[in-house]
Amino acid sequence: MALPYELLIGLRYTRAKRRNHFISFISMISMLGIALGVAALIVVLSVMNGFQTELRGRILAVVSHIQISGASGEMGEWPHVAEQAAKHPGVIAAAPYIQEQGMLSFGQSVRGAMVRGILPDMEDKVADFRSHMKGGKLESLEPDAFNIVLGRELARALDVNIGDKVTLIAPQGVVTPAGVVPRLKTFTVSGLFEVGMFEYDNGLALIRMEDAQRLYRMEDRVSGVRLKLEDLFKARAITEQLANTLDTPAYISDWTRSHANFFRAVQIEKNMMFIILSLIVAVAAFNIVSTLVMAVTDKQADIAILRTLGASPGSIMSVFMVQGALIGFIGLALGVAGGVALALNVDVVVPFIERMLGTELMSKEVYYISALPSELQWGDVITITLVSFVLSLVATLYPSWRASRINPAEALRYE
Repeated sequence: MALPYELLIGLRYTRAKRRNHFISFISMISMLGIALGVAALIVVLSVMNGFQTELRGRILAVVSHIQISGASGEMGEWPHVAEQAAKHPGVIAAAPYIQEQGMLSFGQSVRGAMVRGILPDMEDKVADFRSHMKGGKLESLEPDAFNIVLGRELARALDVNIGDKVTLIAPQGVVTPAGVVPRLKTFTVSGLFEVGMFEYDNGLALIRMEDAQRLYRMEDRVSGVRLKLEDLFKARAITEQLANTLDTPAYISDWTRSHANFFRAVQIEKNMMFIILSLIVAVAAFNIVSTLVMAVTDKQADIAILRTLGASPGSIMSVFMVQGALIGFIGLALGVAGGVALALNVDVVVPFIERMLGTELMSKEVYYISALPSELQWGDVITITLVSFVLSLVATLYPSWRASRINPAEALRYE
């Protein structure tokens, strides 16, 4: 089957003759511009995806997918609530918790903290503290042992280590003839954790749930129940379904609401980066305009001869659209290949650059995430490819239309 002559001529024009190497040079610059823009867009969006996933993972190591709290701040029949919630097909685990404020004291150091009472065996099913333990074990939180697990930054601020004894001061006081006296209890530091989020590493302390009930005088009540879902992205829908099925008055929130502003800011930043880098690709794509304008000027005699041989203006337009589309396609292919390769190997490339420069690009003292994460999403690659190719095609329209309007008689007058 013979190929259309418009396609063959367009492919031939892409590689200029020896006397027109400058046009070939401009074509090459256009290809490289598109390639660099597309590669940068793929890498940046992959890194943004990686940051989003990394931050979500660190937050959800501490924050459950769904949290059911008592309407009055306390929940008496938590086993019934946990059983009802666990019946939902999207819920895979439930665990009770107590969350109260407290003051930790060691020597001359005093720090405020959020105190969370947990059952270690059940907590493992809804959170991921175990993998973030930097010393000691979560299982050390045994009944009546009065052990406590601290965030590493909180322990550093108090200047304590495993084995030290700290005093936990509850804000609820005891009325005595001498006045209101706060409740105090000495706990032994039995573990340290670090999730990589300063908010939790510097402000969260874990104790056994029974110890928390005794300290805060909650008897057999808890603050609520935490749930883990099979698909964390269905949290909002499952929250609405649970609100209609639970027969106990409760306040239900999910991870997307508890950190809504944070994740919304990350998504907005990703969208803005896509727009900004798309403009860079657009500038590179529109370099094709200058390439084709020069090619049209150089090929005026050829265009005139084709017209006298019976080629229609549409055929002439197709010839130069093929040439421009091929330039864009080659640049796009190089950019996608380079961008995908770099996005998949960021963890190798960045340390190499750091060794070459002798510096640390993301210091642990400044950034929550000291390594540059990358998560390549093929949906992003497809979107970038389509947008870039459409921009390349749009850039070919004006020069191709101009070529189709050339008058053969005028073009051949001085040949």
